[in-house]
Amino acid sequence: MTTTQEKQDTLEQEISLGKNISIINLVDCLIEKAHKNRSSDIHIDPEARDIRVRFRIDGVLQEVYKFPKQIHGEIISRIKVLSKLRSDEHQATQDGRFRYIFPETNEFIDLRVSIAPTYHGENTMMRLLSDKAEQFNLENLGFSENNQKKIMTALKKTNGMILATGPTGSGKTTTLYTLIKMLNSPEVSIITIEDPIEYAIDAIKQIQVNGHKGLNFANGLRSILRQDPNIIMVGEIRDAETANIAVNTALTGHLLLSTLHTNDAATTLPRLLDMGIEEYLVASTVSIAIGQRLVRKICPHCKEKQKITPALKESLENTPLGKLMKNNHEFYKGKGCQKCNMSGYSGRLCINEVLVADEVIREAILRKASASEIKNLAISRGMTTMLEDGFHKVKTGDTTIEEILRVVHE
Repeated sequence: MTTTQEKQDTLEQEISLGKNISIINLVDCLIEKAHKNRSSDIHIDPEARDIRVRFRIDGVLQEVYKFPKQIHGEIISRIKVLSKLRSDEHQATQDGRFRYIFPETNEFIDLRVSIAPTYHGENTMMRLLSDKAEQFNLENLGFSENNQKKIMTALKKTNGMILATGPTGSGKTTTLYTLIKMLNSPEVSIITIEDPIEYAIDAIKQIQVNGHKGLNFANGLRSILRQDPNIIMVGEIRDAETANIAVNTALTGHLLLSTLHTNDAATTLPRLLDMGIEEYLVASTVSIAIGQRLVRKICPHCKEKQKITPALKESLENTPLGKLMKNNHEFYKGKGCQKCNMSGYSGRLCINEVLVADEVIREAILRKASASEIKNLAISRGMTTMLEDGFHKVKTGDTTIEEILRVVHE
C-alpha cells in the first residue's frame, strides 16, 4: 500500500515536471498533508494564472502549493462530488460536507466545504473538523483555576445564560462544546441548534439550521422549547429576535449557552441592550460572559529562554502589557525545528476573561452603564482581564509576547 508520504512525494514530482496529475490523488494528498500538519482549514484560491493552496496552521495561513490554472475546474468538480454538491452550478455559493477515510489506518476526518464564485473562478474552503473536541476540558483549553471555578458555579445553575464571546476564530464553539460535554448526563435533556453542527455528540439532540427550509435560530429555538429540554445551546445569537427568545428561555427555567460577537466580556451586556433586550431581563438572565482569543503555543521541542530586546521593551513601554511586564526581562520563545515546521509554535490555547454577573454588575446593567464602567467594576470584583491572563501564560512559557500583541489589540 502506498503511504501518505510516498503519495505526496509523487504528487510534488508530477507537479514540478508538469505531468498530467491524478485529480483524485491530488485532493486526497491535500487533505492528508493538511491533517498531518495540524491544519484547521484548506484554502484553494484561484488567481489569474494559477491556483494558490494555503493551510491555516495554528490560526495562521501558510502557502503550501501553487497549481496550474488549467486543473482548477477538475479540483473543484472532485470536491463537489465528494460533498454531494451540484457540479453544474458555478455562479452560486454552495455548502456541503464529507468524510475522508485514511487508507493506511481506516481512521477518518470530517470536512466542511464552502464554495463561492469569485472573479477568477470558484473559491473553495475546506474546514477539517477534528475529533479533539472530545478530549478537551477547561484546564487544557487554557482556563485558570479561578476562572474554572466561576464557570463550574454557573454550570450548576438550572437557568440563566452562559455566553462565550469573541471574534470569529477565537474558539467560542469549542468552549461551548466542552461545557455541553461536561453537562451531558442521562438526567438532563440537552438540545442544540447550530449552523453548522461542528461535532456530533452522543446522547445530545443536535439541530442544523436550514435557511432554505425556513429553519433559523429564532424559530428553531421556539420549536426546541416544545421538546422539553433542560439545557439548550444556540450556536450564535445573531439578531434581536433570537436574543429576545434566548433571554426569555433562560428566564423560564432553562440553562442556555450561546456565543456572541463582541470584543470582550464586558461589552456583552451593553450589546444585548443594543439588540433591544430590556435591562431587567439582561440583569436577570446572564450568569457569566466568557471573553476569549486563541494564541499559538510555543513548540515544546525547541523552546528556549530569551531576553526581551530593548526595541520591543521600548515599544511596549506605554501599553498595558508594558505595565504588566515591569521588571520581567526573560521570557520563552521557540527557535524553530522540524517538529513545528520552523515556526516556533505548535498548537493553540485560549487567553480569556470570565465576567460574573453578580449584584454589583446587575445594578450597573439596570442603569445602562457603559462597557468600560462594567469592565472596571468586574476588575474590582476580581476579574482577570484577557491581557493579564495572556501575560501570565507568557511568564509560564506557554506563549510569546508577540502572540499576545497579535490577538489582543488594546
